[in-house]
This record gives sequence, C-alpha cells and structure tokens, in this order.
Amino acid sequence: MEKYGLFIAGKWILTEEATPLVNKYTNETAVMLSVAGAKEVTAAVDAAQQALKIPMEPYRRYEVLMKAANLLESDSEKMARALSIEVGKPIQDARGEVKRGIQTLLLSAEQAKRMTGEMVPLAGAPGCGSRIAYTKRVPIGIVCAITPFNFPLNLACHKIGPALAAGNSVLYKPATATSLSAVILCEIFEKAGLPAGYLNLVMGSGSKLGDLLTADERINFYSFTGSAAVGKMLHKNAGLRRVALELGSNSANIVHGDADPVKTGQLCAKYAFTNAGQVCISCQRVYVHQAIYNAFCAAAVSAAKAVVSGDPLADTTELGPMINEKEAIRAEEWIQEAVAAGAKLLTGGKRTHSYLEPTILTNVQADMKVVCNEIFAPVFVIVPYTDINEAIVAVNDSVYGLQAGVFTNSLAIAHLCAEKIEVGGVIINDGATFRTDNMPYGGVKESGIGREGPEYAVREMTEEKLIVLNF
Repeated sequence: MEKYGLFIAGKWILTEEATPLVNKYTNETAVMLSVAGAKEVTAAVDAAQQALKIPMEPYRRYEVLMKAANLLESDSEKMARALSIEVGKPIQDARGEVKRGIQTLLLSAEQAKRMTGEMVPLAGAPGCGSRIAYTKRVPIGIVCAITPFNFPLNLACHKIGPALAAGNSVLYKPATATSLSAVILCEIFEKAGLPAGYLNLVMGSGSKLGDLLTADERINFYSFTGSAAVGKMLHKNAGLRRVALELGSNSANIVHGDADPVKTGQLCAKYAFTNAGQVCISCQRVYVHQAIYNAFCAAAVSAAKAVVSGDPLADTTELGPMINEKEAIRAEEWIQEAVAAGAKLLTGGKRTHSYLEPTILTNVQADMKVVCNEIFAPVFVIVPYTDINEAIVAVNDSVYGLQAGVFTNSLAIAHLCAEKIEVGGVIINDGATFRTDNMPYGGVKESGIGREGPEYAVREMTEEKLIVLNF
C-alpha cells in the first residue's frame, strides 16, 4: 500500500502513525497518509517562520504561481482521478474542479503583481503642508489554510494562491477524508520552485490538530472553510488574530411568476444535486410563485429522475456517493422526519449505503431540519408563495446568509430582492449556486466572515501599512 508523507520545510516526512484514505465508491483503502502530531506541527510553523526571513519578490511569486498553474494543467487527469476517488465526485465534475483550480492559481499569480496601496491626502490637514503619506500592502505572516472535503483542490487554491501572492508562508491542513489531492498539489508547488518552508502540509483529524494549530501564536491568520460550529470555536481560539470563515448555508432561490418554470426547475435540480448536494451554495430552498408552482415541480421532478448515478470514474455518471454512509444516513433521517411531520415527498428519499437518491420535498415547514439546517445532501424543498415580500421574508428567515438566487424578468423585483435579501451575494437570473473564481465570495450571519476570490483574499491576508514623510 502506497504511503504519502507530510511536506515540511521542502521535505517529505513519513510518520509512524498513518490513516487510510478510502475510495468513496468501493470503500477500499486507496492509499495511506502520514498523520501529524505536536512535533510535526511545531516543525511546520518553524519552517514557515524561517521562510519569511528570505522574502520572495512579487514577480517571483507570480512566476511560481504561474508555473504551478501550468503543472496542474499538465497533471489535470491525475488530479481529477484523485478527486473522484477521494470525494466520490463524478469524474466530469472533478475535471471541472481542476479547471477551476488552474484559474484560481492564474488569478492569484496576477495579484502578486498588483500589490498596490494608495496616496493619503495628508496635506489637506492643518499644519501638514510639508508632509506626504501613502499606504502599502505587506504580508500578514503565516497563514493557516484549513480546507473541507467537498472541493478539496479549488478551495485549497483559493487559500494557498492568494496567501503566496501576498508574500505569506502557509500551513496547509486539508480534510482527512480528501488529503490525496493535497499531496499532489504540494508536489506541484515543489516542482514549480516554491522556496522551502513557504508551503507546509500537515495531515490528520481536525479534532486532534485544531488545538495545536490555534495554540501556536506565531500563526497570524486562519482561513477556514467548514461547519459553523468548528468555525466559531476557531474564531474564539484565534483571539485577536485575523480569520476568514466560510461556514456554509441553506441557500435559497426565488422563482417569480414571470420566470420560465421548466428551465428554472431543471436548473435548480442541477444545482441541488451537483456533487451529491455537498456544496456550500447548493440549491436547498426554492420559493416558487403560485402561478407557476405546479409546472416548476413537474420539471424539477423530471430532471431529478433523469440523474444518472453510479461509478464516479465513469464519464456518464452524474451523481456519486456522499462522503460517507454516516452523512447519508443523517440526511435520510432528516427526510423521514420531515415526511412524518407532514412534508410531501415528490421523488427520491431512498438510500443505498452512501448513495442517496435525488430528493425533492414540498409541503414543508420552516422549522424542519431539511429547511432550516444545512442538509449538505442531494435534497431540496419547494415552497409556494403569492407575494414577493412574503418570499423575501422566508429567504431571510435563516441563521445563514451566503448567496441567494432570484429568477425574474422584472427589473423592479430584481432590485427589490437585491436590496432586501440578507446574504453575501444575490444572483439575478441564475441560481444561488453560481460562482466564478474571480468574484468576492462570502456570507453574513452564520455563513461566515471575510471574502474569498484572489483579489479579495489578498486584502484579507495583508496588513495596510501607512508611511508618512515630513519634508
């Protein structure tokens, strides 16, 4: 059985303790991965701190990131197969994630050349006529990047790319279930010529490594994507150190009466079942105007029944298994609980091991778990409405606020929703699931703090330094 090590100070280190990485389709062990302990975490922070003593010039950062993007493109099929095996993601979706990862690294490379500040009109203050002032962006220091299982490559690129572009060093802790792609990504950066210590990989369970990572005061910034519960704990333990938290959602979409019910029904189903629904902005709640409700439901059910499930490595597969059977059982229980409380099952609801059928529910109540919690499964609910203000209130009735989608041909309705919906991003005439890698991405309320997207992440991962000159 092949065993992979940690990557610390430019070297690969095998540890005595190892954990299996399981093929999510076959449930067989694919590879063994070294597990970090206190000694390895300390060594990784030591290496990151030492690396910063020899700063990389911005153009050198650009070159390394560009080369990494090109190497990722060359190894795209290898990476896609790794993603498909470790996540259970259909190979076509895995290839799409690799393409996005390449773009994220390219965007990060360009940001390395755009580290600008601004002039401060200090002479406008009394007695400051002989002074000029300006700001510049400087690296924040050591960035701890903690990534989830659902998009292990691209979300890592969204943390590591901007951190390196800004001149920081990185401590990288991937999800245990999906760490093979992390190993391959670190190999790529090694080949790209990244100086030793600028990227350090530690693997192991978050419950064991979390306290170690927050206890070391030399780490200056934490970029975390995961659950709200863990995010809150991280925020508390980080103290005065800065954090960026992307904590999920139960994303809502409004389909107004002037929208096409067939096209929107098909699109919402697609967005609900992508990556087995394990997407932070997966379509989970859809509020549909009563006038087109029946037609929308029919189109969504038809699309759900047409989804092809099977071996993720097969080109025809559209739905793979969930990350593990435990999560599939949880989602199934939430569905059964909703049905017992009066919800109507339009399609799906059945589970086979880690596979959960594409599922659509109606006649739901706002306090049902399938509505108010993040289900993170191939499940969505459809709720009718008659007044747009009623729909907006329902969308906002959530502890989350990541993104929302609005389908309408009315400029007035679109503007009203854009102004009144309490989320980080409102997407007009596309679903809440829409994301490109160059846009600011993040939420409000319990969906998190900060923004991703290389240009915006660089702002988060730098300090604004003021320089005043007195002549």
